[in-house]
Amino acid sequence: MLRFLYVIFMNLFRAPYMIPKMRYQANHPEKYSEQKRYALVQHAITLMKRSGRIHTKAYGEENLPKDGGYIMYPNHQGKYDALGIMITHKNPCSFVMDKVKSHMILTSEIVDLVQGKRLDRKDVRKALPVLNEVTEEVKHGRKYIIFPEGDYVFNNHNRLSSFKAGSFKCALRSKVPIVPVALIDSYRVFNSFSFGKVTTQVHYLKPLLYEEYKNLKTVEIAKIVQERIEQVIEEYSFMPC
Repeated sequence: MLRFLYVIFMNLFRAPYMIPKMRYQANHPEKYSEQKRYALVQHAITLMKRSGRIHTKAYGEENLPKDGGYIMYPNHQGKYDALGIMITHKNPCSFVMDKVKSHMILTSEIVDLVQGKRLDRKDVRKALPVLNEVTEEVKHGRKYIIFPEGDYVFNNHNRLSSFKAGSFKCALRSKVPIVPVALIDSYRVFNSFSFGKVTTQVHYLKPLLYEEYKNLKTVEIAKIVQERIEQVIEEYSFMPC
């Protein structure tokens, strides 16, 4: 939490320039390509990383499907999770996040730049159309991040909560690859009491293809994905950086 406030303070002088620029590009997607807007998001993340002494290492990029849309399902540790993925994910991708948390300054600009989805987790009726939109967009080649845990536990020390089966319906309906993503030490960035230099890990695991999961129930898919992520975290969480 201290690092989060520190990063904001250290970048206050950039706010009068960066925030309006991000908001303008987000409001005019007809003028700025998806790649251009994504590059601006990556630039903003890079500035935060430098000022906050944050380093992120990526592994398994070769596992990402070369063509078409897919959905990444990472474990959830805190505010840095989506940022850590986007800074290591070369091609534009988007994400689904809690509507209430999505309207903070800078967060709102990032969500809109990547045309992310705001999900009202308290209203299933309102959430359904949002997930249907994700399903259709992924069918047409977009890449999304969905956190199957829903929320995160502060300072969780790489421990996972149960994955929610319903979050995998988007993949099942769109028939796209499921990419498990293991995040390690991401909680230490903005959701712990750590303040020194921090190195996080993003592991892109071998995708689960539609042919492999099409006959499974979402509960079974959730279990497979969670177990694969847990295995990687157990193996790499004490790896020297």
